[in-house]
Amino acid sequence: MKMNPLGRTGIEVSALSLGTMTFGTQTPLDDALEQMDLSLEAGINLWDTAEMYPVNPVKAQTQGTSEAYLGEWFEKTGRRGEVVLATKHSGEGLMHVRGGAPTSSETIADAIEGSLKRLKTDYIDLYQFHWPNRGSYMFRKNWDFDPSHQNKEETLANMADCLEALQKEVDRGTIRAFGLSNESAWGTTQWVRASEDKGLPRVAAIQNEYSMLCRLFDTDLAETCLNEDIGLLAYSPLGTGYLTGKYQGGAIPEGSRMSIGKSLGGRNTPRAYEATQAYLDLAARAGLDPVHMALAWCMQRPFMASAIFGATNVEQLKHIIAGKDLVLSDEVMAEVNKIHRAYPMPY
Repeated sequence: MKMNPLGRTGIEVSALSLGTMTFGTQTPLDDALEQMDLSLEAGINLWDTAEMYPVNPVKAQTQGTSEAYLGEWFEKTGRRGEVVLATKHSGEGLMHVRGGAPTSSETIADAIEGSLKRLKTDYIDLYQFHWPNRGSYMFRKNWDFDPSHQNKEETLANMADCLEALQKEVDRGTIRAFGLSNESAWGTTQWVRASEDKGLPRVAAIQNEYSMLCRLFDTDLAETCLNEDIGLLAYSPLGTGYLTGKYQGGAIPEGSRMSIGKSLGGRNTPRAYEATQAYLDLAARAGLDPVHMALAWCMQRPFMASAIFGATNVEQLKHIIAGKDLVLSDEVMAEVNKIHRAYPMPY
């Protein structure tokens, strides 16, 4: 498995990472434990979770279960030190987590303690803020997000406040590195500036949606992250399942994400199927498995630290692992770009 640096931290992470957001809903404990075994055997050392997981659906009754499943594996195997563990602090608006309180020095320590308890560990390798308090362009909000309501001074003051709280956790030994999620180019640069001005924890990674179907990152964030040594942790690199081909022709497989939420978080549009078919046709012409092609494309992007896949079950994971070392030709990479120009942002 190819390894990449995690920002300037000195931590090395696998180019593919295990996403666990279905652990506790679509993925039961026994399957999740086997996935963790197989992932580590395949060299996948970065495992990503969040205090709000699982999803599909998100609900108070299951909140924290994904972290708890990882904790079961750590306790059972004693192999915590072989894993680069990433989790996230839920931001403003998720009412069943701290009453929807925003990310701040008042919530960070409590959130970390809750995650550590569920994960049955005494440290987190990468601690991420799940989304900005001020809102973001992610989750299909790019079509109508209006930043004109923001108060710049309040935003910058909150960043400094959060970084100072993170420094206390670094000093306590509860976290090793800091990351963002669902952030913008402006927000990312402000986090970097605040950390460098005050000598506080520096952003090592950003976890945003990225796939052949969703390439918002290719604009300003790509340049920001390349110049600032911030690695992208791409979530939904398979386009929430579109790029596997399983939804083509109106199919909705039982147990799939679409069977639980038909809109796929606003991604279910006619153009998504058209764009997907173009990529599936490319894979067929090139003699490639479409899952392997989509993940290999992500791994070959110059700003990529790791592509976070989600496998609902062990069989899906085995299929992903089979293509973990694929390298796409320049010709295939160029064809992907041609399709992207024809179908930019299909959802």
